[in-house]
Amino acid sequence: MNPKKMKLTKIMVLVSGSGMNLQALIDAERSGKLRNGTITAVISDHPQAFAIERARRAGIPVFVEVPQEELSRAERNLELSNRILERAQSMNINGIILAGFLSILQGPLVSAFFGKMINIHPSLLPKFGGNGMYGMKVHQAVLEAGEKESGCTVHFVDNGINTGTIILQRKVPVLSGDSPGDLAERIRHEEYSAIVNASVILIKIVNRGAVV
Repeated sequence: MNPKKMKLTKIMVLVSGSGMNLQALIDAERSGKLRNGTITAVISDHPQAFAIERARRAGIPVFVEVPQEELSRAERNLELSNRILERAQSMNINGIILAGFLSILQGPLVSAFFGKMINIHPSLLPKFGGNGMYGMKVHQAVLEAGEKESGCTVHFVDNGINTGTIILQRKVPVLSGDSPGDLAERIRHEEYSAIVNASVILIKIVNRGAVV
């Protein structure tokens, strides 16, 4: 299909940290790799996340949605998810990418964007996923288990934690003497291409029936 004959696919990116995967997406959009996809908004659940600065430098509207810590974990996750859904609907967002987002999404948001929301995780799922498995904790667990390889996974978001259908994976070797930081750095470079390639797949899914 000719991208010029297709509506823009509005993407929202959710972030919690440095935003290196967000930067990979920004660079991909600038180079045309996202086809008709455009990053319309960035949401961070952490007010000090450097990803916020990356979004601002790129001229992308960015919103900080901090979890309400006074609520129970389940209530907190649902309340935050509902705020994100409201924001997405008000901006006519077509797809959502979790690019290093630590809050757990639940409820109507997951239903509304089922099959149109993806997440990147720094392990070869289903290994080393689930509650409490994020960042260096994942890489430490991989090393303690004596794994010979690790990597990253991009999957669709469902009501579980890292349980959605896998879109793609990238593998790296675990080397003798690796620290969690060593392994994280090796995987990080694979994450950049993985999240871009999976985002292209997401955009193609959203584009179905979008030709005008």
